Amino acid sequence: MRSFTYAKPASAADAVRALAAAPEGRFLAGGTTLYDLMKLDVERPGALVDVTALPQMASVDASSPTEITFGALARMADAAEDPILRRDYPALTEGLEKAASQQLRNMATLGGNILQRTRCPYFRGGEPYACNKRAPGSGCAAIGGLDRGHAVLGGSDACIAVYPGDWAVALAAFDATVDVLGPNGARSIPMDALHREPGSTPAVETNLAHDELVLRIRVPKTPLGRASTYHKVRDRESYAFALASAAVAVRLEGGTVREARIALGGLATRPWRAREAEADLVGRPLNAETARAAGDAALRGARAGRHNGFKIELGVRTVADALLIAGTRA
Repeated sequence: MRSFTYAKPASAADAVRALAAAPEGRFLAGGTTLYDLMKLDVERPGALVDVTALPQMASVDASSPTEITFGALARMADAAEDPILRRDYPALTEGLEKAASQQLRNMATLGGNILQRTRCPYFRGGEPYACNKRAPGSGCAAIGGLDRGHAVLGGSDACIAVYPGDWAVALAAFDATVDVLGPNGARSIPMDALHREPGSTPAVETNLAHDELVLRIRVPKTPLGRASTYHKVRDRESYAFALASAAVAVRLEGGTVREARIALGGLATRPWRAREAEADLVGRPLNAETARAAGDAALRGARAGRHNGFKIELGVRTVADALLIAGTRA
């Protein structure tokens, strides 16, 4: 591991100033992703700015009548155990509980979780594998290579690495907002706009500036939350990343869909909101046929590689199953 400096500021503003002065630095919270990538020589920070001494960023507050606020330093395990969240937003709880192991959830923070980087083996393996995320301009070994776990939505000629997270997918379904602080002040970013598709610049993964710190995530309160689920399909039942997942919520009146939310994980280069599929459902009954049609709409435009074509049908079925689960909760 390479040498680096270490600072532990007492305020968010001090943390931002410290990182602004260290172009090769990184914020450090739970460290469950950053330390791993440092060991693999993917991340090479010249400075670590530890933000864990900021307790005001570690709470979950559901007392507001309009929104739930998650501090960026709240632990995944703590948020998943919040009784209001478990009752009113099962998709958010399930998105946390189905991620990683209990030990990692005890350490990992919500802010770090939504910013985790891909598990593409070419990205993590390094040379001799080409990876435009790791070495811009080197190429993408996954394209034409072993691409079973790679994206079928949102890819480009430069990268097809899948976004690995779960909770950000559920947040996208509920129109969450991310509040950040940078040298130029505070701003808010819709969750759906936080992550970028790779395009021609795969190494640029989010719309955050290098020295912007995630302060909190806000989720609007909605009755849709109770009729929601996060359905995750993976190679093994626990401690595995999604081959396909869907965060969905529905509002029914007399068996007819009046509102729907659908977001996909495990299939795309970023958390993927399927708005066309949502619109197709409205005004129709929720049954096996319409759920399947919504799944088809959600995967419209998907592009398979050599080994991941099965993910298109898997994604369709995952959406359909999730909608039927949510329907039982409506």
